[in-house]
Amino acid sequence: MLERVIDNWWLARESASAVMGLWSWPWGRQGPSGFGSASTAEEVTAGVDATNLTAIVTGATNGIGKETARVLALRGANVIIPARTLESGQKVKESLADQVPSSKLHVMEMDLSSLSSVRNFAQSFNSSHKHLNILINNAGIMACPYQLSEDGIELQFATNHVGHFLLTSLLLDKMKSTARETGVQGRIINVSSVAHKRSDGTCFELNKLNDKARYNPFIAYSHSKLANILHANELSRRFQEEGCNLTANSLHPGVIFTNIVRYIAGNSALLPVLSPLAKLVLKGLPQGAATTCYLALHPDLKNVSGKYFADCNETTPTTVARDTELAKKLWLFSEELVGINAASRSK
Repeated sequence: MLERVIDNWWLARESASAVMGLWSWPWGRQGPSGFGSASTAEEVTAGVDATNLTAIVTGATNGIGKETARVLALRGANVIIPARTLESGQKVKESLADQVPSSKLHVMEMDLSSLSSVRNFAQSFNSSHKHLNILINNAGIMACPYQLSEDGIELQFATNHVGHFLLTSLLLDKMKSTARETGVQGRIINVSSVAHKRSDGTCFELNKLNDKARYNPFIAYSHSKLANILHANELSRRFQEEGCNLTANSLHPGVIFTNIVRYIAGNSALLPVLSPLAKLVLKGLPQGAATTCYLALHPDLKNVSGKYFADCNETTPTTVARDTELAKKLWLFSEELVGINAASRSK
């Protein structure tokens, strides 16, 4: 009984926090970009020709990832959809092809929570595709019960950050060569969240992440979302230092009622009751995918890098999320994690 009370208290607290980010949504106010919280992914990419671009969108089998893939395909891009199973990916491909008959969609198998699966995907992609212009690290899980990935890493951090860190690292050479050969600036987009504000940045040690006794599903999610921003910032710093024609940015998509809340909904009677109301006042998928598509395709984002966006406008994340030394620390920690294997864990 006490555990249920605590769970519901956390749910109420996190829901209240989410509502704090909603105030601009009902009014749809536009920012300096000319777009705002009511703008849709189609609106922010109107007139963009992405015919010669190739993009990977993780988490494109549902939610805002699927809408992102649809709009990129609508603009002519060649879109790769990583999926845990080819069967599930094929169903999404068929669904999107019905909506966009001219779409160029390709399904490839990948499980972000598995480092071996990410490596297999990257190897297959690099050998079968000549170019990669856009990498959208969108996939994520939220507030799941405590568990470790097959590589021995807390599952939210493993899926939301570590898998994307490894994927990005393995695709960087392809993106750099594409930018050199085509003259088109490559773009990496990390989908973060306003939830990053609940992380103080002291979590980037394996014994802390994996400590079941101190595990809180919402705080663990926040740690992974902070990591998404720091990852993009450090990528941007390295790109500028190297002088390569790539950019990296992060974003908060808005509060959207999608499949990502499935763990919460499964453990609380509150969310199913609130679901109809939530869909009336929260962003829908077309608005939820807008900032991602804006960063991926809009010409105004050329040479913009190391920034954090919400509602298609640059905004400021927490001080911790702008800590360059912490970003470097996270990078080294992430490199260590992607080298973890079963043998080292057994020692």
